[in-house]
Amino acid sequence: MTEPGKLAAYLIILLAASWLTSPAWLAAGLGAVLMLSGLDAGRLLRRALLATAAFSGTVSLAYMAYYWWQTRSLPLDWLLTVNLRVLLMALLTFLFIARVDLFQALAFSRRLSFLLVLAVSQSLGLKRTLEEFRLGLQSRCPRPAGLRARYRAAAHAAAWLLDRALANAHESAQAMQSRGVFR
Repeated sequence: MTEPGKLAAYLIILLAASWLTSPAWLAAGLGAVLMLSGLDAGRLLRRALLATAAFSGTVSLAYMAYYWWQTRSLPLDWLLTVNLRVLLMALLTFLFIARVDLFQALAFSRRLSFLLVLAVSQSLGLKRTLEEFRLGLQSRCPRPAGLRARYRAAAHAAAWLLDRALANAHESAQAMQSRGVFR
């Protein structure tokens, strides 16, 4: 299958997964994606679980508390359905990223290729910046930093990154507009 074909299949499967409401079908889809993953299944499942745990945990706990407060029962079927759907979509996305060359998949569109180049360059810049923050914290602490120091450093890094993103947003929009991305 060609890379654009894999992209189309991914988008169709993702759309189908978003429509499924039966936990049995979602679990079957999860099993199918794990089988497609082959030897990478464990690694991809771990990444998907780590990536979705904070979001799914927060939403699930908040909804459980609200539902319990309203009805004095737990919405276990809803929780199972939503968390299976989120895990399936995350695992499918990680499998897609691992197996498909996005540059070839988006080669049919000049604008999408350009946006992909911008996104990749931005993410590489952020990765480098975060690594510099990590090395800065490491160089300032004679011993390994404690949890409190790491939280403070992460908060400072997040604030700096937010300021930088706000400062660069207008320039990026103008640059993309001048290159005809938004026409």
